[in-house]
Amino acid sequence: MAAVPGIAAPELNSLSTAVIVVDGNDVVGYLNAAAQTLFAVGLNQATGNSIMTLVRDASALTELLQRSREAGEPIASRQLKLQPMSRDDSHHTVDCIATALGSDQVLLEVADTTRQQRINRETALLSQLDGNRLMVRQLAHEIKNPLGGLRGAAQLLERELPQETLREYTRLIIREADRLRTLVDNLLGPGSPPHKTVVNPHELVDHVHRLLTNAAPGSVTILRDYDPSLPPLSVDRDQIIQTILNLARNALQAVGDSGRIVFRTRALIGVTIGARRHRLVARIDIEDDGPGVPPEYADKIFYPLVTSRSDGTGLGLAVAQDLANRHGGLIEFDSRPGRTVFTLLLPIDGETHG
Repeated sequence: MAAVPGIAAPELNSLSTAVIVVDGNDVVGYLNAAAQTLFAVGLNQATGNSIMTLVRDASALTELLQRSREAGEPIASRQLKLQPMSRDDSHHTVDCIATALGSDQVLLEVADTTRQQRINRETALLSQLDGNRLMVRQLAHEIKNPLGGLRGAAQLLERELPQETLREYTRLIIREADRLRTLVDNLLGPGSPPHKTVVNPHELVDHVHRLLTNAAPGSVTILRDYDPSLPPLSVDRDQIIQTILNLARNALQAVGDSGRIVFRTRALIGVTIGARRHRLVARIDIEDDGPGVPPEYADKIFYPLVTSRSDGTGLGLAVAQDLANRHGGLIEFDSRPGRTVFTLLLPIDGETHG
């Protein structure tokens, strides 16, 4: 193990910042516990190997290390994007400081800012959703009352009309009033708080899987990838089924007549949802290989009545997000052409602090 002047290994292991020591050839001589967690690699796996084996593109790191050697003083670089070699789809935004130690050794400090950025993003999203939810509900109430009067007047008029052809017009008014009433009810969301019971999360996902399989064309492949360690959840069964179903329908619409949809579950440890950190969280992914979310809709996809489809209402994702929020959860998404993942996060146990 490389020597770190003036600092003992136990002291480095107590730091939350990742610390890596490399020699003049950028070969790893030491990395502390935080670095092992960040790069998902063990001490014995990393030591003796180039730093380029830790991340998929190490050019920014190697350039920083060389600049530090040449300057002979600490050099900082912020907002670097790193993808650990051992993780296929995990990207981290980090701040780095490289400090030359002599004999071409460099101590590299890597602070992962991904969590804080995620907290800031989710807090802003939840705040925006709260504001939009209040506005939409006020608007829905304003629409709901006149609709009742309109429908009642159409029913009275239908009784007075002598001709069947004329009564067809009043029936059209009644059908459209009922359709708008359903739309308004969806905007208002559930009227009561979640009625929680302890359920097996895979039972809920299986239920949606069956519904989607029956609705999907035969050329659409629907797969399951379950984490058997995922414990039971205390949720409103019907509301969470509706949440997963809305995400699944969105995926089915995205793939069209042919494609691939994956239901995936995982148990996550120490996850922050909004500003609250939870010991254990259930993660339910709905992944599709459709064209992806258009960039212009990415920031407003969970807003009510926002949709990129001509035949859509723009309520499915908004309702799903609202139902997840009622359970202290959140829906996130990551999208690019050929791979879109909507992730439902639900707390399994109590929150922690910090």
